Formats: sequence, structure tokens, C-alpha cells
Amino acid sequence: MSEERRPTPPFPNQRQQPPGVTQKMQPVPDHGEQSYRGNGRLDGKVALITGADSGIGKAVAIAFAREGANVAISFLDEAEDGEDTAKWVREAGRDAVLLPGDITSEDHCRDLVQQTVRELGSIDVLVNNAAFQRTYADIGDISPEEWDLTFRTNIYAPFFLSRAAIPYMRPGSSIINTTSIQSRQPSAHLLAYASTKGAVSNFTAGLAEMVAEKGIRVNAVAPGPIWTPLIPSTMPIEKTATFGEQTLIGRAGQPAELAGAYVLLASELGSYMTGAIIPVTGGEIMI
Repeated sequence: MSEERRPTPPFPNQRQQPPGVTQKMQPVPDHGEQSYRGNGRLDGKVALITGADSGIGKAVAIAFAREGANVAISFLDEAEDGEDTAKWVREAGRDAVLLPGDITSEDHCRDLVQQTVRELGSIDVLVNNAAFQRTYADIGDISPEEWDLTFRTNIYAPFFLSRAAIPYMRPGSSIINTTSIQSRQPSAHLLAYASTKGAVSNFTAGLAEMVAEKGIRVNAVAPGPIWTPLIPSTMPIEKTATFGEQTLIGRAGQPAELAGAYVLLASELGSYMTGAIIPVTGGEIMI
């Protein structure tokens, strides 16, 4: 999609219930369905991607498949979106396995890794991408239960999944975490989410050092404002309408615009990168 055709705010007023559905968004996000062209950079690899039913995870799944990887698609319960991701993976000539369930459960995370290995033969790339957020104006409105849910989704799950996956990973394998510009520039109304993303960035650096001798690389991508179902399902209508306008580029990013960063980190193109964070922020500076 050319720059002049990418959607810019203001967006139509819209509201969904979390975690949101792609096809109800206006405009519908671009995941690279018509634009991403693969070059065999992940031939023979197997990737497990959380949150792969929509948004960034969906774009990464499509790109990985077109680069030659078989893909395990982890998602909560958005079956229609998950099936659509699987369709694009299979149209690329690769195998897709649909793995619904709640990644806040350590048992489910262990099962995700084991099912990936059992059904696809290995696990070479783990993409810890799924996340939960809600906006609040006052700390008193954030319940302990929601604080716990945000941490269990955004940082406990990457720990559970990495812990389960690393014993199966061979030298040259890669773990890629999705952090956020919020890890360095936290917004008050995203207190819980921003706190978890700071933890993800530190987890990335520490785990990279811990597994370097195993030949496993650990990196992260830090998105800025990206147009995904999280936005209309978790942000006030007025903020959704103007989402992304504060960036130097003047708009929200599309999920497809992040896929290349994940391909870099998963492939030999990123063979000398570990402990790194790649900002894809529309020009917002990661201080």
C-alpha cells in the first residue's frame, strides 16, 4: 500500500468490546495480505506466534509464511480472525496450526509449545506478541484483578512460553518479544500496560544474555501507535478517532509496516543482533 493510500486520522467513531474483531474496524487494518513478498528467508523454520489472529501477530504470520515458515497461530478465542490468518498461511503453501486458549495459564503456554513441536516438528522462532490493555484516568479505577491480568498476559506469558520453548530450540533459533514505545514514554492512562512493556524490554535484555551460549537470540520490536483491534476495543472513542496523529508521519502505522522488523530478527539477516530493541514508531523518539 503506497503512503498516499494509507489511512490517516480522523477515523470514524467506533467502539468494540475487548479484544476486538478485525473486520468490524473502520478502516480494516492492512496486514500485508496483498503487498508482502517473501524471499525464502525462513525456509524450513517453524514459528509460534501469540496474538496471531489479528493486528501485528497476523501480519507477522503472513510474512513468515511467505518467507517459508510453518506457523502455529496462538489466540484467545477469536476463531474467525484466527481462521483467516490460517487461510493466508496456507495460501502461501505453508502449514498452519490453530491453537486457541488463554496464555495467562502456565499450563496452556506449555501445551502451546508442545503442540507446536508435535504438529510442526520443531520450534525455531517464538514471537511473544499477544497483549492486553485498557485505559484509565485514575489509579483507583484499576482493580487488582485487572492489574494482574495485564501482567499475566503481557509479561508472565512471555516468561512461561520462553521457559517452555528454549529446551526445544537449536542454535540459530530466535525469540522476539513485542514491547512498545510505552516502555520508554509511558502514558498515564495506560499505566498497567506501560508498566508491563517496561518489564518486557528488561526481560528481553536479560534473557538474551542468559541464552547467548545456547546460540539463541532474543530481541524485541517496539511499536508506536499501530491500528489494531486493541485500539477501538480499549481506548475512548475520541482518542480512537485521532489515533496516531501525533507522530512525525501523522498517522497510525498499519500492522504490515512492522512485519519486516520481525523477519529481520527471525532470519539470518539479524544473525548479529541479540538484546536489541527495534523501534517502529512513526518517528516518535525512544528516549
